[in-house]
Amino acid sequence: MTVRPFLPYSDRRLHIPAEPVSAITETVRMIWDDMIDTMDAMPGVGLAAPQIGIMLRLAVVDASDKRGQAVRMANPEILHASTQMRPHDEASPNLPGVFARIERPRAVTVRFLNDQGEIEDRDFVGLWATSVQHQIDHLDGKTYVDHLSPLRRKMLVAKSAKLNRG
Repeated sequence: MTVRPFLPYSDRRLHIPAEPVSAITETVRMIWDDMIDTMDAMPGVGLAAPQIGIMLRLAVVDASDKRGQAVRMANPEILHASTQMRPHDEASPNLPGVFARIERPRAVTVRFLNDQGEIEDRDFVGLWATSVQHQIDHLDGKTYVDHLSPLRRKMLVAKSAKLNRG
């Protein structure tokens, strides 16, 4: 398949909600395949379609040790989140060179359309849960830095820009 380029943080498409997917088509499956190739090339544990300029509610997550376990999701929504929080250093290829410690629920139950076009409810825990929540943020037009104070967010965006001017 294809490794796709990432949008820069300044691209407005990263800051607006993506459109719902009405059906799982061959085109959607091809986009998912490209997203997995792109995620693996980073390397990363998740990717949302808006990160590569596709404004559809599509995400892939693979936090497995060996890879090849990617979960393909269309229109994911969180049904339940645990009250126990888990801190994790999060980053994004859309804002290269920087990261921030973000606290998110340790476990989530997510409903989505799977690659067979069926509604699936699945529990995610630990890094899987963190990544799913991170991807859903992207689908909602948010990035992990939106969880930070305005000053901290501004500092990270400026640092990334400086690091990547080169």
